[in-house]
Amino acid sequence: MDNDSAIGALGALAQGTRLDAFRLLVRHEPEGLAAGEVAKALDVPQNTMSVHLATLARAGLIWSERRSRVINYRANLDQLKALTLFLVKDCCGGKAELCAPLIAELNPCC
Repeated sequence: MDNDSAIGALGALAQGTRLDAFRLLVRHEPEGLAAGEVAKALDVPQNTMSVHLATLARAGLIWSERRSRVINYRANLDQLKALTLFLVKDCCGGKAELCAPLIAELNPCC
């Protein structure tokens, strides 16, 4: 990941509804959710949610697949991993013991 990609991803997440939608999709991996279900869960009008989901998709944070007449959205966990690694790549100046609490905190959820 480079600076421009990271800025694009962080910019897409720097809005409350989009952040909530992304976190919701992460929780629903690997099945994902239909666009209407995301809108309903977040109490956002469907047309507004479509704009937010498109922004997340352009940033590479989510992807969609058509299932009949329904568009199902999923979090792009590879992009999430790349963004996270980009942010902490030089963590603690190479002193692994200083990064241990961060890694320990991430381990249970993954």
